[in-house]
Amino acid sequence: MATLSLLRFSPFPSLRTLTRPRPSPAVHIPVPIRHAAATAATSLPRPRRPVTTTTMSYRTPVPASERLFSALAYALPFFNSLHYGRFLFARFPSLGLAIEPLLPLVAAYRSVPYASFVAFFALYLGVVRNPAFGRYVRFNAMQAVVLDVFLALPTLVQRVLGTPAGGLGFRLLELGYGAIFAFAAACFLYGVVSCVLGKTPYLPIVASAADRQL
Repeated sequence: MATLSLLRFSPFPSLRTLTRPRPSPAVHIPVPIRHAAATAATSLPRPRRPVTTTTMSYRTPVPASERLFSALAYALPFFNSLHYGRFLFARFPSLGLAIEPLLPLVAAYRSVPYASFVAFFALYLGVVRNPAFGRYVRFNAMQAVVLDVFLALPTLVQRVLGTPAGGLGFRLLELGYGAIFAFAAACFLYGVVSCVLGKTPYLPIVASAADRQL
């Protein structure tokens, strides 16, 4: 009996106890903080870079030959606009003395038949559309061509409407001629001085129209 009682309360597990499944302990794998931060950073949308626009500039030194040729291009619109200053020359003779050094060049220019048309197409086809020239020369030549076209428009309007003989119409014509010549002379001086110094002259309205043609 004592043996049976000892066997009944034996500390060894029974077969049912051995075959009962035990829950496996949960395994926790730590995730590195750097890896989690990198994963979160890659999942976020990247910000778009702002679109920047560049403007035309000439930071490299311009050769002397290109500066000289660009300065000479502005002589075309100035020579073709001298007739707008006839009223100013008559009222202020000192203005005639200011352009007196240019008179030999003006005389040689006007001695050529159809000089304005020949110079216009030579400058446009021979320089502006010629890739052998640099962009600096082509831009200044195109700017001179566009300025020459703008300065020719008042003459065409006058031929259509006619020249007033006197009164208020003649006075307006005189003022208009003086303003056009002053504008042409200012553009000529600004263009020549800028080209001699190696800078790029940007004439109002004319520069944007010239840049679109290149």
